[in-house]
Amino acid sequence: MATPDFIRTIRASAGHQLLWLPGVTAIVFDDEGRVLLGRRADTGKWSVIGGIPDPGEQPAACAVREVFEETAVHCVVERVVLVQALDPVTYANNDTCQFMDVTFRCRAVGGEARVNDDESLEVGWFSVDALPELHEFAMFRIKQALSHAPAWFDTTT
Repeated sequence: MATPDFIRTIRASAGHQLLWLPGVTAIVFDDEGRVLLGRRADTGKWSVIGGIPDPGEQPAACAVREVFEETAVHCVVERVVLVQALDPVTYANNDTCQFMDVTFRCRAVGGEARVNDDESLEVGWFSVDALPELHEFAMFRIKQALSHAPAWFDTTT
């Protein structure tokens, strides 16, 4: 995930200290029930699509923007899948962030899946019963997006 300019500005004065940031994840399905994934340039691993909203940007609008920017697929948001505070992460440059992730179930409405920026090595549609190796983060979100349960959230502290 590329670092947005507004975070670079904050980092200039905050240094490497923990930043609490919004994040969105988009679980995108096509008409065949396949899920859209990208193989990340930073890790080389397959993952769901996500990003950081710009200041003032609505989370659902961010999900739609991120999907298009990364994959050239147009989508619409159908519902909130989950809301979760993630564990802090420290990057190679020692910046530490903790994200409040809002995950959306989305439906593809146009475009052809392709690498559309420098954040992905590959993008593609995958049958949910033939997914590549994915981090538990992605698997849990896909599972929740497939269910008809209300939005998931953790009630523990």
